[in-house]
Amino acid sequence: MRRFLTILFVLEASLSFAQAQTETVFAKWEEKVDPAVERGLEYLALVQEDDGSYPGSYGNSCGVPALAGMAFLSRGHLPTEGVYAAPLNKIIDFLLSRQDRAGLYTGGQYGSGPMYGHNIATLFLSEVSGMVDPDRQKKINESLPRALALILRAQAVDKSERHQGGWRYHPNSRDSDTSCSGWALMALRSAKLNGADVPDQAIADAIAYLYGNFSETNGHFGYSSPHNQKNSLTGMGLLCLELCGEHGKPSTIKAADFILESFRSLEGAQFEFYGNYYNAQAMFQIGGKYWDTYANWMYDTYLKTQKDDGSWPSREAGTVYGTAMMTLAFTVPYRQLPIYQRDETVDEE
Repeated sequence: MRRFLTILFVLEASLSFAQAQTETVFAKWEEKVDPAVERGLEYLALVQEDDGSYPGSYGNSCGVPALAGMAFLSRGHLPTEGVYAAPLNKIIDFLLSRQDRAGLYTGGQYGSGPMYGHNIATLFLSEVSGMVDPDRQKKINESLPRALALILRAQAVDKSERHQGGWRYHPNSRDSDTSCSGWALMALRSAKLNGADVPDQAIADAIAYLYGNFSETNGHFGYSSPHNQKNSLTGMGLLCLELCGEHGKPSTIKAADFILESFRSLEGAQFEFYGNYYNAQAMFQIGGKYWDTYANWMYDTYLKTQKDDGSWPSREAGTVYGTAMMTLAFTVPYRQLPIYQRDETVDEE
């Protein structure tokens, strides 16, 4: 009994230390981050169309509204109460209205094909499930299984060995890329955490696909090989590994070390907002010096780039996308989205 109590005390002390360390890092920036996030959310609510879509690049796709919805959730806002309940419910209704007979959330394309938007919409609806009113919950309960089934069918399409386990632009694509696959894997993982019947093998196959695009020597992930777009995609690969139980393995430390050495090259580069979003999520999962170093750089670099209207424009995908992605990166320490919860022992050294 005494040994059990000692173990329990040590565990509780470790958890408290880890949480305190993370909060200490964020405490330096909280007074600036909180109002910046709120101004970003105010912008996302202000420019939203009546039907829940958004103006500008990809705003009528399913991907960008879903990202905006995740941004509202990331600050702890709910679709049942509060100042952002109406924008959240508009997004939910918009996405549910865009599902076709095959289960695909479709419409204006986000990226080069509908699977990007579909995966992000599935992720958002999985995250918001359980937070909505009974009528919307019933609709989500009917919609999500069809959306997940489509993701699983798209993964099971006959592909060459190099592409097996992944996803690409269309449900019937016979090749894969890590960017689209990352969103699909997070959608499956979120749904599984929420009680959906997602086969373990589907997640294992997706992880195997990602490892096929990982450099064991240098620690980076690429888009269609270990080497292309590595600065913007290594955070994606690392986050997916962390969320799927690969924490503490040599590959995750190598990936974190690569980001630690290379992240400053993101500023002004192609896919800057995308890379920052994934790096922030991934480095928070790793914790310790990785999150400390990255968070200090991120907040110092991007707080001052916010526009007077609260937005962060992205040259690749527009202002709504940029604002949603930067908000999601900034709100990592709030720990509101279930998919991004982490093991609080990660800061132990």
